[in-house]
Formats: sequence, structure tokens, C-alpha cells
Amino acid sequence: MLKYIKGNLENIDGVEIYPIISLVIFFVFFVALFWWVFTTKKEHIQEVSNIPLENNPKDDIL
Repeated sequence: MLKYIKGNLENIDGVEIYPIISLVIFFVFFVALFWWVFTTKKEHIQEVSNIPLENNPKDDIL
């Protein structure tokens, strides 16, 4: 199965750029995610983590 895919991809001009582009997108996404995690204020993380524990009477009606 892989040899058929590889054979088809060898006929496409410029196909070698797609793995490089996907690696760059992957790397940039996780670098941005790590940057966001380390720069987010602890108060915000605490507030967001307590959302499921809050008891809203408005939610009980639904």
C-alpha cells in the first residue's frame, strides 16, 4: 500500500516541501502553547479550574 502512495507522490513536483511545512506548523504550535502556559497568570488558571465546581442555580433549572 505504501509503495503505491510513494510512487504517486514521486511524480508531483515540489512535494518535498509539504513535510517541512507540516513540521514547522507543528513546532510553532507547540512553542506557542508552551509560551502561553508559562506566561499565563496563576489567578486565571485557578479561576478557570474552579468553573466546574461552581454551583449555579441557573444551571440546575436546565
